Amino acid sequence: MTGLLQPAAQREVDVRPSRKTFPKYNRLRQLHKMSHRQPCTSSLSNENGSEVFIIPGLQEEEQAAVQKRRDQVLRALQGLHIQAEQAPVIAVLGSGGGLRAHIAYLGVLSELRRQGLLDAVTYLAGVSGSTWAMSSFYDKDGNTEDIEADLKRRFDQREWDWRRSLEETVRSARTLANYSLTDFWAYLVVSKQTREYLLSKLQDSHLSSMKTSVDEGMMPYPIFAAIDNDLHTAWQKEKSQKTWFEFTPHHAGYPALRAYVAATHFGSQFTEGRMVRQEPERDLTFLRDQLSSLREKFALTYQHHPVEGTAVVRTGAGTGVLVELLDLVMAYIEDPRSPRIQEKLRGLQGALEVGSRGDAGEPDHSWMTEVIQNWSQISLEEQEQFLEYLAHCVRRQERVLLQLEGTPAVATFGDYFTFLLKTGICCFKWEWGTTHNFLHKHGDIEDQAMHSRKLLHLVDAGFAINTPYPLVLPPVRHVHLILSFDFSAGDPFETIRATADYCQQHGIPFPPVGEAELQEWSRARRSCHILRGAGGPVVMHFPLFNTNSCGDEIQSWMDRYGTFQLADSYSVDMVTQLLEVSKKNVEINKMNILREIKNVAR
Repeated sequence: MTGLLQPAAQREVDVRPSRKTFPKYNRLRQLHKMSHRQPCTSSLSNENGSEVFIIPGLQEEEQAAVQKRRDQVLRALQGLHIQAEQAPVIAVLGSGGGLRAHIAYLGVLSELRRQGLLDAVTYLAGVSGSTWAMSSFYDKDGNTEDIEADLKRRFDQREWDWRRSLEETVRSARTLANYSLTDFWAYLVVSKQTREYLLSKLQDSHLSSMKTSVDEGMMPYPIFAAIDNDLHTAWQKEKSQKTWFEFTPHHAGYPALRAYVAATHFGSQFTEGRMVRQEPERDLTFLRDQLSSLREKFALTYQHHPVEGTAVVRTGAGTGVLVELLDLVMAYIEDPRSPRIQEKLRGLQGALEVGSRGDAGEPDHSWMTEVIQNWSQISLEEQEQFLEYLAHCVRRQERVLLQLEGTPAVATFGDYFTFLLKTGICCFKWEWGTTHNFLHKHGDIEDQAMHSRKLLHLVDAGFAINTPYPLVLPPVRHVHLILSFDFSAGDPFETIRATADYCQQHGIPFPPVGEAELQEWSRARRSCHILRGAGGPVVMHFPLFNTNSCGDEIQSWMDRYGTFQLADSYSVDMVTQLLEVSKKNVEINKMNILREIKNVAR
C-alpha cells in the first residue's frame, strides 16, 4: 500500500509534490502562489572512501590501529611484570542492560584503568547500554575520573536540557529523509536517561572523531554492535551470521559479508557500490542509541502518550494551530479513511485563518477548501502528499513567528507538524534504525535479500545476543582473551549459552560449556567464571551482581536496579553504589586477570 503508510524514510526531505505525482498541484499553486522549489542537495562524490569495500580480512585502517596498539600493550604488560615477545589480543565486552549497564560499564572501565589493566586491552566492544558508556568514554578521551565526576553531578543536580533535546528531535524530523523512532529515542529518551545536558557536545562528536586517539594506539579499538532487524527472522531460524552489524571509527558494515563503508559515509546513499548522495555523518547521540533495552517500556508509554513531553505551551492563536495539527495527525494515523479527517482539516484551516488575521501580506487559507471537500475521493498517496505539502506551507508561513516560552527559536508550527506526522507514522509501522542500504544493487553481493533492499533497519544487538561476542570471535581479529562483563537482567549466563550455540552452528571456536554447569553457576554466581577450551579464546565472565560483591542480597540488588527503571528514580547515592559494585568485580579479580594474561602472552 502506498500513501501515508509508506515508510517515512522513503520520502524526500523536500515534501513539495510535483505536477506528476499530485494532480491538483497546478490548482493549489494558483490558489496559494507558492515560491519556487528548493531541491535537496545531491552529489556524486569522488573523494577517498566513497565506495563500498569488500575485503577478506581486517580493514587496513583497523589493522594499522591494532598494530600501533600492540606497542602500548607490551609497555603495559611490562608495567604489570608480564614478559611477552608478542602482545596478546585482549577484548573487553559490555552487555546491554539500559541505564544499569551504562553506569556499571563506566565503573568497570574506570577500575580497569586504575589497576593498570586497560592499557593491555586491544578491543573494547559493547551492546545497548554499554555503548552509551563507550561513547562517553571516548568523548572524554578515556578520562574516567572526569567521566565519573560528571556522571554523579548530572544525577545529583538532575540536569537535562529538554529544550535542546526537543529542538534536535524536531530538526531531525524536518531534515532527515530516513527519520525513524531511533532519532526520537536518541534525542528525547536516551539523553534524559543518561542526563546528557550537554547534548551539543555529543552532537559535535562522531565515530570518526575517535580516530586520532585510536590510530595512535593510545586507546583500545572500539566496536559498537547492532543487528539488521530485517534479518531477524533468519537469526531466529538459523542464527545467521549476516544479522550482525558493527560500527568502528573507520567503518560500518557486515563482518560476515566482509562488506563495509567508511564511517563518515554511513547513512549516505549508494548504488552499485558507489555513493550517489552524501549525507552528513551521524553524531554519537544517534549512534550510541541503536535502540536501548528500554524499548518495551517506551512502547507501553507511547501507546498512551504518543507525544507526551513534546507539546509546546503557547497563548493566543498559536495554541489552536498546534492542537489542531496534533488532532489531525493522530486521527489520520488511527484511520486514514475516517470521516473525522475532513472535520480535523476544517478545524486546522480555521485555526490557521485565526492565526494569520491582522498579518499584512499573509494569504488566507481558502485554497484548502477544494481538497477538504473532495478528501474521500483522493487516494491515500495523494492524501499523504497533501499533508506533507501542508506541512511545507505551514512551515514557510510560520517562520516569522517569534520564539515563545518552551519553543526553540528555529521551530515553526510546520516543523512540529512534520515531527508529529513522521513520529506517528514510524510508531504505526514500528520503524527503527532506518538508513540507506549501502549494498543496494551491489554486483558482488549474491544474497538477494542484501542487495535488493533500498533501506536497512538497524536495532539493538541484544535482540540476538546481549553481548557482542560475534564481533570479536571471528579469526581475523585473533582475540586470545575475552573479559566479558555481564549487566543483563535475569540469568547472567544466558549470553554464554546463546554464544556457545551460535558458535557451534557456525564452527567458530569457543570454550565448551555444559548446561548443567551453567545452571550451577547461575545458582551460585561468583564474581568470575572462566571458560577454557582447546581452541578459541579464553573467556572470563563477570556477572555484575554476585555472591562475592553482594553476598546473599543478589535479588535485592537486581530489583533495585531494574532494566525498566527510569533515570528519575536514580539518586546520586544509587549511581555511586552501582559504580562501586562494578569496580569491586575488577578489583577482587585482578590477580585472576593477570594470571590469564600471563597464560596467553607469548
